[in-house]
Amino acid sequence: MSFPLTKLGLSAAQFGLGGNSGPRSRPPEVEARDILSIAARGKLSVLDASGVYGRAEQILGDLIPRPSSFRLTLNSVRADRGPDFVEQEARNSLRRMAVERADAIVVPSVGELFGPHGMALWDRLQQLKAEGLFARIGISVHASDDPFGVAKRFKPDLVQAPASLLDQRLLADGALARIAGAGIEVQLRSIFLNGLLFLPPDRVPATLKGAAGRLSRVRRMIAEGRSDPLQAALGFALSRPEATAVLVSPTTAAELSAIIAAAASPPPDLDWDDMALDDPVALDSGSWAAA
Repeated sequence: MSFPLTKLGLSAAQFGLGGNSGPRSRPPEVEARDILSIAARGKLSVLDASGVYGRAEQILGDLIPRPSSFRLTLNSVRADRGPDFVEQEARNSLRRMAVERADAIVVPSVGELFGPHGMALWDRLQQLKAEGLFARIGISVHASDDPFGVAKRFKPDLVQAPASLLDQRLLADGALARIAGAGIEVQLRSIFLNGLLFLPPDRVPATLKGAAGRLSRVRRMIAEGRSDPLQAALGFALSRPEATAVLVSPTTAAELSAIIAAAASPPPDLDWDDMALDDPVALDSGSWAAA
């Protein structure tokens, strides 16, 4: 069976609208417009703009097809300037995106909630929700954050968490299942683990030498299953019963078209459990991606 494309969500984090887009064949605004158009036609459900700030929000707001069927997610700002600043920036984000309200506002780091202004931040977001500016409040977590403990303490409406064919930690330990069982929506992000599965063997960073053999074995298993890495990564993420949305972050319209085509195909019959990595360096993509 295949999965409805509405389970796919679109993250705008890699659109490059903030000016740090890297080399592109087309202007970022043109690429983003086409990505949004393809996403709308494909009936993708979520537009996560939490990685977009300031002027880039206004550009994105101008590009979104109207009327929009996307459930829009925004970021809260850092808590260290106090709850009044958090509220003002939340309202500014809505104004720049040209919407009166959004589906969700997400705290981008668990550390914000455990700092000196954490509870004031959380209380203010609850007030904005009560006012009707946001339907839900979410938290973005990492595997090292004790996600279920965080969810149990703060009781958010949604949790965004990393999980992928290669990084199955929060699935294997049952954390995401317990969060979903508590009635909290789970959205998966980082489902491609920074593209590690797509790298040719000769381009795997030297820091990942310890995982190279395992990666080669995973690629071989995918090929023997008559699939490819994109289909396998999407098939795994979309098949997870814990998740109601799977966020992807394309940089081009062509990438999103390929993602939608792969997601619309029946998932491959593969031994998912046997493909997980246990190499701590490989699973910390923030360290090797910057190397």
